[in-house]
Amino acid sequence: MNKVIVFSLLALCITACSPAQQPTSGMGQLLDGKTQGYSPVEPNVILRFPDDHMAHDDFRQEWWYLTANLETESKQRIGLQWTQFRIALAPPSAMSNEQDAPINSASWQTQQLYMSHTAVTSTSNHLAEEKWSRGHQSIAGTQAEPLSIRQDDWQWLSQSKHLFPATLSVNGQYFSYQLQLDSTAPFQLQGDNGYSEKNAAGSVASYYYSQPFINVSGSVVIDGKPQKVNGQAWLDREWSSQFLSKTQQGWDWFAIRLDNDTALMLFQLRDDSNTQSRFYSARVMYRDGRGRNLASEQISMTATAWQQTQSGRYPIKWRIQIPSENIDINTTPLNNDSSMPLSIPYWEGPISIEGSHNGKGYMELTGY
Repeated sequence: MNKVIVFSLLALCITACSPAQQPTSGMGQLLDGKTQGYSPVEPNVILRFPDDHMAHDDFRQEWWYLTANLETESKQRIGLQWTQFRIALAPPSAMSNEQDAPINSASWQTQQLYMSHTAVTSTSNHLAEEKWSRGHQSIAGTQAEPLSIRQDDWQWLSQSKHLFPATLSVNGQYFSYQLQLDSTAPFQLQGDNGYSEKNAAGSVASYYYSQPFINVSGSVVIDGKPQKVNGQAWLDREWSSQFLSKTQQGWDWFAIRLDNDTALMLFQLRDDSNTQSRFYSARVMYRDGRGRNLASEQISMTATAWQQTQSGRYPIKWRIQIPSENIDINTTPLNNDSSMPLSIPYWEGPISIEGSHNGKGYMELTGY
């Protein structure tokens, strides 16, 4: 491991791996940073598939993120989450050693760090695990055909160069699962055709697309007991060289499947300099590929209950109102303590929807 990677990894762990420091620093401190040498996110760029399912090493950060609402054969609800992160420790122009020789992709030297998170949630349990490794063709990264996204034996493996159909396999310390994933719905491009702004000034953005309509079947093993499951999943895909500005404390994100076969993606970004300052983004999506973005003035989000967990105090219940869509719903978590006590602590778990619509979804809360 070269000096650039050693010092970058130390800096990352000092700022990101201490739960005690997280509330004061905020997610903006982690996802902002020096962007010189990395590719910028710009409007009017056409996302291309299947190419954009692959890693974008010229950007500073990216992730592949699946959440699933599942049921066992005995009708017990289970939530499942898998995320693979890629973090560049130096821009592509950085050299690997003092002789200024470029890094050989087949060598053990690398500028890419991979981190994977996974969790399984039931009414009585929330189990979370994490892996870190360097990016290397034999350990972690992406492959074009058949498409694979992997870190060790945590792997998304497609049958072709396209995302679906695919198998997602994870062998963890406390649980494991193998899921079959399939979807024929068009991808949904968030924001302006995939250009997703992250503040009102438009100075921070990501490339962002989703697949909210994924059919799932397979098995989950908890405490050595295998259970067959089936249900629905949602994939989010983002990459950027600057996800947030330094003043942004964190986000509250929702992936909701409503009872009229409609999906709703919704998030708010909170500014740590003003607790009343919010930036909203939302999109209503349909299985046939249609969708529409919602203006921020149409959205009202109010926390109605909080929960103290081992990694922080989180707003676990919400009322969401979007009058233009006749949406007035309340969210309730499957498990109140779905905190993720990992290197970067946050709350994430399955939710139920009641009110003007019924449904299920997933919620992620960061920066608390």
